[in-house]
Amino acid sequence: MPDYRFATRLNSFRSRTGGQLSVVEAVKAVAGVPGVSALELNYPQHFLGKDGSAVLAEAAAQGLAVTALNLRFDGPDFAAGAFTHPQRDNRERAIKIACEAVDLAAENAIDHVILWMGPDGFDYPFQADYAALWEMEIDGFRRVADRSPDVRVSVEYKPSDPRRISLIRSMSDSLLAVAEVDRANFGVTLDFCHVLMAGEHPAAAAALALRAKRLFGVHLNDGYGPADDGLMVASVHPWHTLELLHELRRGGYAGTIYFDTFPERIDPAAETEANIRAVQQLEHWLDQCSEEELKRIQDSQDAVAATSFARGLVLGAPHA
Repeated sequence: MPDYRFATRLNSFRSRTGGQLSVVEAVKAVAGVPGVSALELNYPQHFLGKDGSAVLAEAAAQGLAVTALNLRFDGPDFAAGAFTHPQRDNRERAIKIACEAVDLAAENAIDHVILWMGPDGFDYPFQADYAALWEMEIDGFRRVADRSPDVRVSVEYKPSDPRRISLIRSMSDSLLAVAEVDRANFGVTLDFCHVLMAGEHPAAAAALALRAKRLFGVHLNDGYGPADDGLMVASVHPWHTLELLHELRRGGYAGTIYFDTFPERIDPAAETEANIRAVQQLEHWLDQCSEEELKRIQDSQDAVAATSFARGLVLGAPHA
């Protein structure tokens, strides 16, 4: 099994208690889950108020490596966009927040900042000049990436929500942005549910980013496709998850696996443990995988043999 670090969504532990846990208390709760070894925090959300100066110290005290900061552009100032807001002052404020996250990361040996550009997009035909939106987005990405070449910056794409049409809505959009930003430290974060929402095949999407050596982050969860369900790992699409993990192995991904799930009616600690066990079980099956046999199957693009091969890994059924 690859030596992944496992991290989970801090806000799941806070929302389950009705917001009663502070950020620092939530860090302690996450650290109590066996198998969790990393933490990925939201910026600026988790650094506001009295917890701001204590959250990184608490992570260190609990032995959790902070492996990424996730940007969140909250509030009415960014409802109409972040890097693509129609008002220049708001755009500059959004870029400033992202640059502050990079500065914080650089100062604390955190090597990854993830840009989820949820506010950037449009809702109606004729609402926006699409080429102008794209130019603003690329300019923002480039400025954030240039802030510190030692900090990797990635875009986490999603086809919609909160905007009806997101500007960066697919792996292809993301890699086009990567090419235009043209910085070695700018890449992509793949979220399993977002991939399903975009009508993509998870392993195929990952393969494109791995081929370009720009897959910087992986968020695992599951769902039924149309929405960002945030269900437990491999609960709906086990075969797709198995194949994605195989593609990550093949492509040499060695980063953090972040469980971006929403256990609203489940104990978040138990759910995180279940997610870790799911990955470990899938990886155990992949340990039994004959790469030579799989290559023969894939070279011939034999659908029947491929299905039998995958079923054999999981169910122990014979395959040829």
